[in-house]
Amino acid sequence: MGLEAEIRGALESAFSPTELKVENESHRHAGHAGDDGSGESHWRVRMVADAFSPMSRIERHRAVHAALGPAIMGRIHALALDLGAP
Repeated sequence: MGLEAEIRGALESAFSPTELKVENESHRHAGHAGDDGSGESHWRVRMVADAFSPMSRIERHRAVHAALGPAIMGRIHALALDLGAP
């Protein structure tokens, strides 16, 4: 299973989002700091979920990091998050 599928699965399981887009942006950072050559180092996630309604921006980011856990987060150099509530 690729990292995109792992990210998607973890987020769908934790948040049941109404919208979810997981984009691999690693190609845009080739040769830059944090590029480990795997092609899976830089990611962007856009997600809308009811669970985010009572949360601040920082709480949303922390919740996503917790849902991804150390096994996934340890393999990501950069993670851009655009998180919202319906």
